[in-house]
Amino acid sequence: MLFLVGGVIVVGCVVGGYLGPGGHLGVLFQPFEFVIIFGAALGAFIISNPMSTIMGTLKSFGTLLKGSKLKKQSYVELLSMMYAVFKLAKTKGDLALESHVDKPEESALLQAFPGFAGNHHAVHFFCDNLRLLTLGSSNAHELEAIIDAELEAHHSHGHAVPAALQSVADGMPALGIVAAVLGVIHTMGSITEPPEVLGHLIGAALVGTFTGVLVAYGFIAPIAKSLENIQVAEAPYLNCMKTALIAHVQGYAPQISVEFARKTLTGAVRPSFEEMDEALQSVQLPA
Repeated sequence: MLFLVGGVIVVGCVVGGYLGPGGHLGVLFQPFEFVIIFGAALGAFIISNPMSTIMGTLKSFGTLLKGSKLKKQSYVELLSMMYAVFKLAKTKGDLALESHVDKPEESALLQAFPGFAGNHHAVHFFCDNLRLLTLGSSNAHELEAIIDAELEAHHSHGHAVPAALQSVADGMPALGIVAAVLGVIHTMGSITEPPEVLGHLIGAALVGTFTGVLVAYGFIAPIAKSLENIQVAEAPYLNCMKTALIAHVQGYAPQISVEFARKTLTGAVRPSFEEMDEALQSVQLPA
């Protein structure tokens, strides 16, 4: 939603500022300039990125419109889920978790927390690392090193799309200059025309520079930054799971492990101790 609001403001202010002194909007419509700029940008984007990044970019626009789905309630649910899992492990041993981590989509324990269960990457991350406990891994330092490596790989993968879009934004002004130069070359072929004709041709050529700069700094670069911000906003979700898992491996009680994880959260997404205490009291293990 903020993306749409910001886009309207950018277009409204630029177009309004142009029309205010008496500018003519029709002059800005130069389809062949657009073909040069956007076609070259698309080609360069395809050349410089693997198919996974290209597809990821297409999928990212849905995320851009929706923003981050993680709110305070998402973290209350996550912490409650981990409390239930750790409580089951303390009661019946880590091997009791095996059926839940092997088939999370069939686990009554995990499916009781639909927000978490619907986040497929988070489920995969949590169950994959919890599986190490069911296989007998109990060294907290080794587990932390493995999770850190996984988080770093996830960060690098998530950063690929914003970085690719930022590269396009960086090159867009230069492509606008390319379109403008080609427009000037075309104008030079009509040098004998009257001044009003030459003025129209030169103005059309300059639209290329205008378009490249506007699209780069008014749209593509902000989109890249917005996607990066969404990635940053979702990083604490995985880090929260890491902290709780390490605390559990170190032998802490479920409520303490969850409290350690809660303490890593900041800002509006961090539930208070009282909120978590109330939420944990309502957690029930499946029969």
